[in-house]
Amino acid sequence: MLEAIGFDLAQAITHLISFLIALWLLKKFAWTPLLNLLDERRNKIKDEFDSIEDEKQNVQKLTAEYEEKLKHIDDERRAEIVKAVEEGKKIAADIKATAQSEAKELSDKTKKDLEREVAKAKVQLRDDMVGITVTAAEKVIHEKLDDTKHRQLIGRFIDGLEKV
Repeated sequence: MLEAIGFDLAQAITHLISFLIALWLLKKFAWTPLLNLLDERRNKIKDEFDSIEDEKQNVQKLTAEYEEKLKHIDDERRAEIVKAVEEGKKIAADIKATAQSEAKELSDKTKKDLEREVAKAKVQLRDDMVGITVTAAEKVIHEKLDDTKHRQLIGRFIDGLEKV
């Protein structure tokens, strides 16, 4: 029956051995290197995905750090503005105190100058009154008295008037 279909056992064994040798050769020289190549490719892709994930985490970390730094910079900017405002207020207070001090000094100086001028005016007025009185007395008496003695008498008279 097998011969009827043309089955040759020797030829089948030869084909089987040839097939097994071909299978072994393919496994050794083609299949294993091909699987190794696919494993390397799979590992390379996995490493790249891991690297991308690491970079993504680094980017998130850097983003968080930069946001924190920006927050600190904003806080520092606000603190510097507050400090500048306080310094401005202090300078304004110093300027105001200096201006008030200078105004008081000017007022005191003006007051002293005025008192000095009033004293000078009193002395001048006294001297003028002595002169007028001497002239009036000369006219009344028609004779001229000793000028120094006469001035002393009139000066005492005026001093008596000032006390009253």
